[in-house]
Amino acid sequence: MTVSKEGKVYLVGAGPGSPDLITLRGVRCLQVADVVLYDRLVRPELLRQVRTGARLIYVGKRRGHSEGQEWIQRLAIAEARKGQTVVRLKGGDPYVFGRGGEEAEALANAGIDFEVVPGLTSAIAVPALAGIPVLHRGHSSALVIVSGHHCRQEEVRQWAGWLAQSATLVILMGVENFRRIVAALREAGVSDALPVSVTSNGATCRERTIEGTLGSIEALAEGIEAPAVIVMGQVVKLRQKLAGISWQPDTQKRRRAR
Repeated sequence: MTVSKEGKVYLVGAGPGSPDLITLRGVRCLQVADVVLYDRLVRPELLRQVRTGARLIYVGKRRGHSEGQEWIQRLAIAEARKGQTVVRLKGGDPYVFGRGGEEAEALANAGIDFEVVPGLTSAIAVPALAGIPVLHRGHSSALVIVSGHHCRQEEVRQWAGWLAQSATLVILMGVENFRRIVAALREAGVSDALPVSVTSNGATCRERTIEGTLGSIEALAEGIEAPAVIVMGQVVKLRQKLAGISWQPDTQKRRRAR
């Protein structure tokens, strides 16, 4: 990998959960970085790939303790202008609700050289590891990925419309509003029989998947913790057949999915 003397920023997706789900190019970026700005969901084991002498700067955002997005963007720009090779390391994929698009736009506006290194998004990888293919021609005609951070009435009506057209709906960042989402979808006319799954801490040894229907999932998923991926649609019914034996990289053991 050629490193620019002018300074460059790599927007790298770390993938979900397990540190071995990052791409090979993502690892190579870490190995040449002078500065790594990393998020809350990045596993500590992954940071071992960073070369000796590089600076690690935690910029994770969480309620009650966060750095502003604009501050992160200014920091990346400032380090690149010093001639540093900067890796902005994010869980999942930078452009899937990772605000990578905002960061790329800020870098472009500042005239900073940058490269996006895609990562496995949890919206697809976490259901797959739990035994759920988000697309299957016999069960789903489309995939819709949404944020559950807000639960606006007009959004939920749109979600209900997609579900009525046999789409698979994947909701990220929906734990906090889970009750509201379920209630709003039912109010919008979505059937209580709609298959639903919730997987928390996907691709880790703490992975837990709850499966039910729109009418039962709220009670079944009581106490579920973030991060979690919510899947709604007929593909959820395939889980009992396809989960089988799955590999847990964190424990190097095999376990039967439940």
